[in-house]
Amino acid sequence: MSTTTEHQESSLAAALPRVPIWRHLCAMFYDLFLIIPLLMLTSALLIAIHGPTDNAVVRSVPAWQQWIVTYLALVGFFGLFWRQKGQTLGMQAWRVTLVSRLDNARVPWTHVFIRIGTAAAPVILSLLPFLYFNINNASVLVYVIAAIIAGMGFFWRWGNTERLYLHDQLSSTELRLAPPRTKK
Repeated sequence: MSTTTEHQESSLAAALPRVPIWRHLCAMFYDLFLIIPLLMLTSALLIAIHGPTDNAVVRSVPAWQQWIVTYLALVGFFGLFWRQKGQTLGMQAWRVTLVSRLDNARVPWTHVFIRIGTAAAPVILSLLPFLYFNINNASVLVYVIAAIIAGMGFFWRWGNTERLYLHDQLSSTELRLAPPRTKK
């Protein structure tokens, strides 16, 4: 890409308004329809490698392998989309684009790793109470605490002056509203 084109994209991204949270949530919901089959495929591949089990109590796939493969699948999914156009398919449908806060250019791979890791961290932390409480018999308070922990990355948006999510701040990225597509 030429320097002139990069400068035009950089100034265009800086001029774009921030994305309202409802639009971000809609894009995330849309992307779930792509991510869930991807994670089902990675699980099927791991089961094909390790073999099935006779019952649900015995795990055939070690949990650490499942977590690593899941993380790599998410990095691959989001990273490829974000590096190409700055948008996943859900983000394209809802006109959301991801830009680097450093120069409003294409998001580097290091920022992709950081963004996905820090976005997933509260969700993973929210599962910790269920190590001590049976997920089927836990009290409502345990579920409420887990939901609050899971949402901390998003709640962070209302606690800072820049109105950025925690994963935006730590990865030096932000979501911007893409201009409407013109009909050709």
